Amino acid sequence: MGPWLDSVTGWLAANPQWLAVAVFIVAFVECLAIAGLIVPGTVLLFAVAVLAGSGALSLSETLLLGFLGGILGDVVSYFVGRHFHQNIRRLPGLRHHPEWMSGAESYFQRYGIASLLVGRFIGPLRPMLPMVAGMCDMPFPRFAAVSLLATAGWTLAYLLPGWATGAAFRLPLPEGFWLEAGIVAGSIAAMVGLSVNSSLRRHRRATVWISSMSLLILVGLFIGFPYLTALDQGVMTLVQEHRQPVLDEIAVTFTLIGEFRNMLMFSALLTGLLLLCRQWRHAIFAGGTLLVTALANTATKQFFARVRPEVLTDPITSFSMPSGHSSGAFALFLTLGVLAGRGQPPRLRLTWLLIACIPALSIALSRVYLGAHWPTDILAGAMLASCVCAAALWLSQRKTPLNAMPFKVWWLVLPALVALFSFFALRHLPHTLVRYAY
Repeated sequence: MGPWLDSVTGWLAANPQWLAVAVFIVAFVECLAIAGLIVPGTVLLFAVAVLAGSGALSLSETLLLGFLGGILGDVVSYFVGRHFHQNIRRLPGLRHHPEWMSGAESYFQRYGIASLLVGRFIGPLRPMLPMVAGMCDMPFPRFAAVSLLATAGWTLAYLLPGWATGAAFRLPLPEGFWLEAGIVAGSIAAMVGLSVNSSLRRHRRATVWISSMSLLILVGLFIGFPYLTALDQGVMTLVQEHRQPVLDEIAVTFTLIGEFRNMLMFSALLTGLLLLCRQWRHAIFAGGTLLVTALANTATKQFFARVRPEVLTDPITSFSMPSGHSSGAFALFLTLGVLAGRGQPPRLRLTWLLIACIPALSIALSRVYLGAHWPTDILAGAMLASCVCAAALWLSQRKTPLNAMPFKVWWLVLPALVALFSFFALRHLPHTLVRYAY
């Protein structure tokens, strides 16, 4: 695959006018039934995203092209399944690999709509589940709504890292940036790798390990942030270089959602609904995680009087480390991810946590984008939330594991949280419309 990939990326580098088409086609093929299992689309998608970030395409263009390609792949796969139904098994490729179809079908039958959200981030299932949804005659409006949401998260997770890497190579960054970035990235990668390994092997003290490693990185950030100025300034330079009016409005919306008052309302709503449904242990876990994270974030800020970046025209006088937006968002969404994964296999539990990190990361990154926090501030907030969440889960399961919540509870919790999120997002919309009207 190496020479083939080099030839493709070499040709695109020499012909950047075709890069937009390449991003769209690769995203489409990666999400297309059967083809997505054969073509190494994930590697190719990262490669074209790097080329796009080197100056050929803006971030918004890259994400939009990937999103549209992914949606088209889902829709084509869905209608292929709806047209052929059970005759799909006779199509070329599936005749010789029936396990591709059987695995996706059993997964869809077991988890329904949730399978389309979670399966988007599981390579072998991603291109097959939309076809299975069509084969099972899932109503298209319902499929389209879930596909739009899943594709949006998938686009961010799969294209943003590659695009940022390409942009970082292009810009002149402070001396020592790559060394500091390597140390921080290596530490987080080691934590994630050990966490995944211990979870997949079902180690009894997996949550203790995760909490301890998060705490270790958090302490390292508290001690070492004065020596990570090249990383902070380099990332801030990279972000400010690519600010756009549309992305500004999106970032403002996310950062308003992540304000302390709003996070407090989300936390109270979640805990209150769990108590109302008599999910006592789940309510104690959720409420404890969210409360301790908020108190710990407030307390640690008093010890680390770190000033904010000088980007905002209206400077903020409060201190920045750790980021309250980051710690609050990660505490909330990691809690939801943990609750969603109860009673499921380790691989699926990890996938739920990955999905939960996407909205939390969006809120955290909005603070860096707007210049309200340094990158290490949001990392510290994320590590604080991860440490508290893992410790709370360990305490909650010392005697018996947390059981899976009934679906009727989720049908109450999720619509309520989505409605509250939508309210805060739509409250900002009139200001956006007025701004663009003039």
